[in-house]
Amino acid sequence: MKINNETKVGILAIVSVLLLVLGFNFLKGKSMFNKAPVLYAVFSKLGSLEKSNQVKINGLAIGTVYDFKPTDKEVSGIIVEIHLTRDINIPANSAALIDKDFVGAAYITIEKGTANTYLKSGDTLSTRLDPSIFANIQQQLTPTITRVNETLDSLKLSLGKINSIFDPNTNNNLQTTIGNLTISSANLARLLNTESGVLAGTLGNLNSITGNFAKNNDQINQSLRNIEVTTSNLANAPIQQTVATLQSTIAELQGTVTQVKSVVSKFSTNSGTLGLLMNDRKLYDQLDKVSLSAEILLDDIRLHPKRYVNISVFGGKSKPDPLTSPAEKDTLVLINK
Repeated sequence: MKINNETKVGILAIVSVLLLVLGFNFLKGKSMFNKAPVLYAVFSKLGSLEKSNQVKINGLAIGTVYDFKPTDKEVSGIIVEIHLTRDINIPANSAALIDKDFVGAAYITIEKGTANTYLKSGDTLSTRLDPSIFANIQQQLTPTITRVNETLDSLKLSLGKINSIFDPNTNNNLQTTIGNLTISSANLARLLNTESGVLAGTLGNLNSITGNFAKNNDQINQSLRNIEVTTSNLANAPIQQTVATLQSTIAELQGTVTQVKSVVSKFSTNSGTLGLLMNDRKLYDQLDKVSLSAEILLDDIRLHPKRYVNISVFGGKSKPDPLTSPAEKDTLVLINK
């Protein structure tokens, strides 16, 4: 019997649907062939617990969360249906609580009790809301993480503003500044070079100077002693007496200067002989006339001496007329003998 293509496609589709349903139920923790034991637990809140999350005892997965149902319309409680995947004995006084790994999904952990009787399928577990250690840590870290996220947001905004400030021109300026710093550092390296740097030369000169100081130490000490002796002599010198003598001399000089000023001031007045000589025009004219008469007299005596000295035995000669003005001085006059 030959199977046509349509039949093959139909069978393949049915098998695919069955596999899909079986896989989906497997992921949800449901078994299509074996009816798993069912336990119930009532919680006031589930947190991050979801369907298909694991149920553990001492860290071992023994089942999965199958479904959630409210206890009433006000949702005062939530019934969690648990399907067990392992055949284990759970004491009747065991308690279930919702726990969560530090990183991972939430799950239900069952703390085993000490009773000798065990839970059966359809029984209800007692529950607790005590958070685990990781839940406490997460609750404590949640505010810190929130603040860190806010800080990161603020940092992003600040970086965005900084990027907006640094426009292309500013970036070019920064690159120029960095280049200048590179050049400055190279110049500083050359300056600090122990062999050829300016600082090395300066240190060499300084060493030479200190060496000269060391060689001339005796002379320097002698000069310092001479300075000390000189300052000692200056300290012992009668400076106060010398200053007093100088002050007396200065006072006398000031008196002399005052007298000279008084005499000089008289030159500009008509009081005194010098004042009259310097300021009286009439006296100057008279002195000028006297000087002229004296000059005429001297010239007359020089030219006509016989007028004033006349010794004659036989009789005198005629006398020339007297001068009325000074004779010319550019001719040589011969006297008759």
